[in-house]
Amino acid sequence: MFDYEMHKTHEAELLRRADHERLVGQARRAARRFGRRSGDNGAEGQVSSPRSRFVRAA
Repeated sequence: MFDYEMHKTHEAELLRRADHERLVGQARRAARRFGRRSGDNGAEGQVSSPRSRFVRAA
């Protein structure tokens, strides 16, 4: 009986971990999507090219 209880406790812990990892993954994906949608480039920062620094000639 003790082995069965240990097995169930371990199974419950694994299920909690899996749920936690799934939530963390969903939060990361949502943050990535929100960063793209809002025009923010995330941790990398904004990329600009040398051409965008000068005004076009007439």
